[in-house]
Amino acid sequence: MNNIKPSSELQECNFVDYLLTDEEMITFVIHGYHIVETDFTSEFNQSIYDEIEQLDGNPGDGILDAVPKLYQVYQHPKVNGALASLLGHHYEMSGHRHCHVNPVGSRSQGWHQDGVNQRHYQIQTVLAMYYPQDVNSDMGPTVIVPGTHFRNAPTDQMATYTNFRHQLPLTVKAGTVAITHYDIWHAASRNKGDRTRYMLKFLFNRKNDPDQPWWNHDPVTAKREIHRLDSERAGACSQSDHYKERGLRRQMWLHLLGRKSSKREE
Repeated sequence: MNNIKPSSELQECNFVDYLLTDEEMITFVIHGYHIVETDFTSEFNQSIYDEIEQLDGNPGDGILDAVPKLYQVYQHPKVNGALASLLGHHYEMSGHRHCHVNPVGSRSQGWHQDGVNQRHYQIQTVLAMYYPQDVNSDMGPTVIVPGTHFRNAPTDQMATYTNFRHQLPLTVKAGTVAITHYDIWHAASRNKGDRTRYMLKFLFNRKNDPDQPWWNHDPVTAKREIHRLDSERAGACSQSDHYKERGLRRQMWLHLLGRKSSKREE
């Protein structure tokens, strides 16, 4: 990809205290998302919203240059800690990013995956979606389908789907960064509110295959939580699909631990 930003430009804050736990990592493996609530002031978030409002058109990949305050969002130690846990401590910001605009009166977007339609077991890329305003159910929140990062479907087939039983609208506070697996099924919903809903989508990539756990790993805790990879369901699915997901989850967990194969999966 072009215009890759090295992680050294982003990780200026100490994020060690904000690395994810084993419970949070296993939850991401199963469900495919993690929510980060930052402590930015309402004035800071509003200033980003106002700067976007004043732009003359959508700058696409140039949004970071158009609104430099976004650097601060992705330098936040909680955001850094989550990204470093999922992608390794030398992850990169992709040159592709976008300001998604959901105006009042919009129609719902069709379900889609940003990644290619190929089932796999690795976390190579994640989406990090920042919301500069509160998002309630009327404001056209982003909706995700937990667990679908292990599934794939052609876009034309996904366009025929409407609502899923366990879909999750991201109704979040201003300043929230929602991190999802790149392949998760998602869509913007209809904005029935009274103001435009903005979402700043940034992509982050792994640079190296894992050679060790890069999160706050505790083998004792992990051993206690590992059963969830088999027992926990992200949503309604057939026994056949659940069986396949269980295998992919365990492969993903082993990959994150830096192991190709092992009988010990703590």
